[in-house]
Amino acid sequence: MSITFTLDPVVDPALRAGILSLWTDVSNTGGAVGFVPPVTADDIRPALIRQLAAVADGGSRLVVGHDEEGRVAATAFLTHNTHRLQLHWLWVYTVMVHPRHQGKGGGRGLMAAVEEAARSIEGIEAIRLGARGGHGLEHFYAACGYKEVGRVPDAIRVTPGDDRDDITMLLPLR
Repeated sequence: MSITFTLDPVVDPALRAGILSLWTDVSNTGGAVGFVPPVTADDIRPALIRQLAAVADGGSRLVVGHDEEGRVAATAFLTHNTHRLQLHWLWVYTVMVHPRHQGKGGGRGLMAAVEEAARSIEGIEAIRLGARGGHGLEHFYAACGYKEVGRVPDAIRVTPGDDRDDITMLLPLR
């Protein structure tokens, strides 16, 4: 099943609900997107509201992937830096592909759409993202062209006694 990606879609109630459902499903299948299962949509809604507020005020851009049935299947938020000395690169947050699309090229498609979006933004020379250790995500991002440029051991406490590395990945665009 193919996914079609859109940069800066209109954020209407249907899209909000689709992203919320995606985020809940990804979290509940162990995805490293800021929550630990089990979670409900009510647990995630405040984080989504904050990210969509950043989109509305221009601080972030949104890439959304829809599957052939029109369901939200993937997202990533491209967030501009606010520090005047770091305006030449941006962060990517909340990179998600629905579990039913994982292992079928949806993640690579999303990361290609993220790269294309970043290249379309004047002055952006690199993309950075953080990955939670223990999932092998750094290997996936490396296959998409990113380099590991930093690692803080045990910086992410998933649960007491389960600390993971915070891995910083970088994709130069020039």
